[in-house]
Amino acid sequence: MIPFSKPSISIEDQLKLLQQRGLMIKDPERAKHYIEVISFFRLSAYMRPFQKQGDHNHSFKPGSEFKKIVALYAFDRELRLLVMDAIERIEVAIRSMINNVMGPKYQNVDMPFSGSHWYMNRNNFNRSYDHNRLLKSLSDKQDKERGILAREVAKINNAKQHSEEKKEILINLKQRENYCRYYVNHYNEPNLPPCWAMIEELTLGELSYLYKGLRKDGDRKAIAKRFDVPQEKLESWLHTLTFIRNCCAHHARLWNRELPIAPKLMRDKEWQIPSVLANSNIQPSKRLYSVFLLLAHLMNQVSPDSLWTGKLVQLIAKHSEVPIKNMGFPDNWQLHPFWSGENE
Repeated sequence: MIPFSKPSISIEDQLKLLQQRGLMIKDPERAKHYIEVISFFRLSAYMRPFQKQGDHNHSFKPGSEFKKIVALYAFDRELRLLVMDAIERIEVAIRSMINNVMGPKYQNVDMPFSGSHWYMNRNNFNRSYDHNRLLKSLSDKQDKERGILAREVAKINNAKQHSEEKKEILINLKQRENYCRYYVNHYNEPNLPPCWAMIEELTLGELSYLYKGLRKDGDRKAIAKRFDVPQEKLESWLHTLTFIRNCCAHHARLWNRELPIAPKLMRDKEWQIPSVLANSNIQPSKRLYSVFLLLAHLMNQVSPDSLWTGKLVQLIAKHSEVPIKNMGFPDNWQLHPFWSGENE
């Protein structure tokens, strides 16, 4: 290890550095604007395809232009938005389906809130699931909201310009600002909110973990059946989508991203993809192409009237200069029923 020695330099000097490395910048003022609003560091991830491989000086290949780097960045940004659109719809559907299955199944006529609070029953989860963490997380959330509400109510009560009637109205509005506040101010048992509110407090990663943690195969299968996916594959897909969603949410590069773990794909003919693309070491199963396949399938289940697959094809056509091989697209990918429209 060595001490970090790179100095912070001005935008003008950043552009000069790129030019010294062989990058063509035909419109310096426009390039300066992009560096200002995007940053050199973020754009550097999109410079690599244009740089000489293994060159420690980060020199650019002959003919490399700044506008091509920006075009690749623009494609990746549009791709993230499109992927997030699909993940959002799928995530909402998964949340809903978990409770649609679990709530009614575990409703006991002798226990009024057994179905609405199914998640509070430790017996509904396997041994490896950290049930206490789930309950503590929800309890902490409620305690935090209770404290915030108490401060807001005190502020309203101390406001001399409001009448008592006005104060009551404002306090009522504050209590209803989110369900955690509403629940703790209206119910004393159980101490945590019902499942339909609980599920909305979970991140996608926590949701994936919860699904995996369900004790009975029958419960996981019933949830997965709605999406026409075997339960072990849905578990894998949720893990993959959590990783992809985090990339999108943090504006990280998506275009040539390699997945840490390949999702388990279906065995049907249309799901068969090359293990390695010709003349490369790119594995489509560990690239975005496999993610696009599962997103297309899930979108067809949760939003069959969506034009999502067509939008993906249009986006790729719009940015024809982007090398889609880096995303794991095989030859003749357009003939696949997901992309050719045969499944619509």
